[in-house]
Amino acid sequence: MAILHIHNTLSRRKEKFEPLAPHHIRMYVCGPTVYDFAHLGNARPVVVFDTLYRLLKRHYPKVTYVRNITDVDDKIMARAQENGEPIDSITKRTTQAYHDDMAALNALPPDIEPRATQHIPQMIAMTQQLIDNGHAYAADGHVLFNVPSMKDYGQLSRRSRDELIAGARVDVAPYKKDPADFVLWKPSAPDQPGWDSPWGRGRPGWHIECSAMAKEHLGTTFDIHGGGLDLIFPHHENEIAQSRCAHDGAPLANYWMHNGFLEINKDKMSKSLGNFFTVRELLTKFPGEAIRLALLSAHYRQPLDFSLEAVEKAKAKLDYWYGALRGLKRGESIVFDALPGSENALLDDLNTPLAISLIDELVNALNRSLLPEAQHLTKTHILSAGMALGLFQHDPDVWFKWQPAGQSGPSDTEIDAQIVARLAARKVKNFAEADSIRDALAAQGVILEDGAGGTTWRRR
Repeated sequence: MAILHIHNTLSRRKEKFEPLAPHHIRMYVCGPTVYDFAHLGNARPVVVFDTLYRLLKRHYPKVTYVRNITDVDDKIMARAQENGEPIDSITKRTTQAYHDDMAALNALPPDIEPRATQHIPQMIAMTQQLIDNGHAYAADGHVLFNVPSMKDYGQLSRRSRDELIAGARVDVAPYKKDPADFVLWKPSAPDQPGWDSPWGRGRPGWHIECSAMAKEHLGTTFDIHGGGLDLIFPHHENEIAQSRCAHDGAPLANYWMHNGFLEINKDKMSKSLGNFFTVRELLTKFPGEAIRLALLSAHYRQPLDFSLEAVEKAKAKLDYWYGALRGLKRGESIVFDALPGSENALLDDLNTPLAISLIDELVNALNRSLLPEAQHLTKTHILSAGMALGLFQHDPDVWFKWQPAGQSGPSDTEIDAQIVARLAARKVKNFAEADSIRDALAAQGVILEDGAGGTTWRRR
């Protein structure tokens, strides 16, 4: 069996992946808070961990991938008040938009997608367990985790106590025993979502949601926990604290993986800075696979400086690759085992830039090859290597017919008719007319390509 190595944030080093049960890998990735359209910062972890999910599925008999939906949160309540829209309506609408946008990026759905509002009893039970274990306390309708009760709190982020308090983004409240203590349960006003609990009507804190949902669907300890770099503290640090202290010190996850920030002109992309792209708006300009390839172009742990030019380059690269796949039947068998270079790149801490460069080498080798048998084998390898990255989900002819939303130009039927007319002109040696048809189509963004199998076309 191939050996996977991943960088473990907890140890700060690359480690050989040794699953708890080789026949069943369990992975949890933090999902969205559904109150708005997903931006590219939300999409990067989806694409990264989808690529890992595909890799795990190729090498292990069973993989359970859990990615949650946070559908109760102060941000959702604020948006509902701002829009005058019911909370259920907001979460339903934005969850569907999230699903649609991630599917357009070729991301597979998780095996389990738990929603916070469907796991309130589990959250209440874990909170009560923390109180019973001496790690939490009730005060003024709140329940708070007592950070000093956990002697090794902060191992994941490796921050000093002063840094933990400064970065916790928690309110300094008179009912707190320690400034670093964080909320497990908080009271709800009559007009806010709330559930009955031993501490009064209220709702869960953000951190306890993931701890309870992970325990429900993956058990006390599982293999991999993933998310963005911004979640290391306080979210993942607090997940570890809650879960370990509720379960007699048992680890929450053995491997922690975090993708780097998305940047725009070297600044972290964020809604607060206003320098962000939503996936939805980009999908009107580019095919989803081009966005996906752009997101995979940098190593997942490194910052990714995003630009529209980067997606244009990714689209051009995919045009080049798809062109190489013309003539290959989609039913051809996928041969990942025949690609030691590309697959080994992914097994080495998900080195997608190296895997991408190896596809380029395969395409270049195909263009140099003259033997039909060698060309066919190389095309199969290109298809396999691309599919390992979640690419090549379309037939080449379909890919080249894509056009941005709202773009004017000839329809597919009109283009095909012009190709027939050009062929007729060439048969009677009216080359001026044939060239005129070709040039007119080119002026409308349609490129004709003549080959041994006839004339094909693509949109620029």
